[in-house]
Amino acid sequence: MSGNKSPSPFFDTLEEMPNPYKHPVSDLGRLSAAPLPAEATADYQLASEFIYSYRGSPDTFSTYRREIEHFLQWLWLVAKKSVKQVTRDDIERYVEFSRQPPESWVGSKNVARFLNREGQRKANPDWRPYVTTAPQYVLSQNALQSLFSVLSSFFNFLIQENFLAANPVSQIRQKSKFIRKRQGQTKIRRLSPLQWSYLIETAEQMAAADPEVHERSLFIMNALFAMYLRISELVETPRWSPQMGHFQLDQEGNWWFLTVGKGNKEREISVSDAMLEALKRYRLSRGLPALPMPGESTPLIHKARGTGGITSTRQIRGIVQKCFDTAEARMRAEGFVEEAERLSAATVHWLRHTGISEDVKYRPREHVRDDAGHGSSAITDRYIDVERAERHASARNKVIKP
Repeated sequence: MSGNKSPSPFFDTLEEMPNPYKHPVSDLGRLSAAPLPAEATADYQLASEFIYSYRGSPDTFSTYRREIEHFLQWLWLVAKKSVKQVTRDDIERYVEFSRQPPESWVGSKNVARFLNREGQRKANPDWRPYVTTAPQYVLSQNALQSLFSVLSSFFNFLIQENFLAANPVSQIRQKSKFIRKRQGQTKIRRLSPLQWSYLIETAEQMAAADPEVHERSLFIMNALFAMYLRISELVETPRWSPQMGHFQLDQEGNWWFLTVGKGNKEREISVSDAMLEALKRYRLSRGLPALPMPGESTPLIHKARGTGGITSTRQIRGIVQKCFDTAEARMRAEGFVEEAERLSAATVHWLRHTGISEDVKYRPREHVRDDAGHGSSAITDRYIDVERAERHASARNKVIKP
């Protein structure tokens, strides 16, 4: 197999990935029709153990799986080397490859990695390692930083396992030639007030037209925006199952939502009156009392079919994307073409960014920081546009010609 033919996925989802300690890998035939390096089995076993160790955090697991998978696909299928043979120069070659992967490796939409067929997990032929909605794939600075960070952690893990003697990533003395340093704040990707207005109105219209299906969609939209939730905080995982009882009333009559987020950190989120009304509407649509009882174990986001809560972040993304697509079509039809174009490039995570950005205008940043689960106020400060707006205002009337 050449580097021009798209590879199949190497690792399954968090829910489906077997425990590599209990089920050591013995055959890599399903990964590639082309011959792999002789040491590939050992590479894959250690990579699986490394990725599996992050199963406690779905977001981190997905990031590490993606980066290690991309690297092994390039290493085995393009460079035709094993992990033990990697040098500093190989890492630099890989970075250049990641900046412009072959067109056959790039897809235009996210699809499932594997499909269930005849009781077996089969690689989805439509899956691609890289995805972009733009005419050409571009490796962002954030993605590049993630690449270096994850690979460095992986090689350090291999050193601890006595598999390698040195970390080739740390041997790159001038990462600055790849990663640009930015002066000032990074621009936060968020929805405009008009885009959010259309989105929430669209979700309300969908819920009114088909409440059995879309009352759930509306609640998800409200929760992602009003409580700054990540998608992973709405799904059931081995470490946490969000339940109605996680909405809790304190002795002062204030409502809080308990969740476990990034880094397996538990936090309480203050629930606004508007969010509480959204919860009441959602519960009543499900035939439940308006407010949850203490310790109520009803799943927060129910499955459309069967019992229990949703366990797939992909399903949540699909629900929200339906709202995005419908809102975009409304905007186009009503003449807001440019705003619709920008909305088409938005991701579900923008809802969290937008909720934080709106609240930080009015609430103390420390309060927003704790509700968002930020590790420091410096992260929350990135959402404050006041200084940036003032800087532009002071420059607006500068003259060039006296």
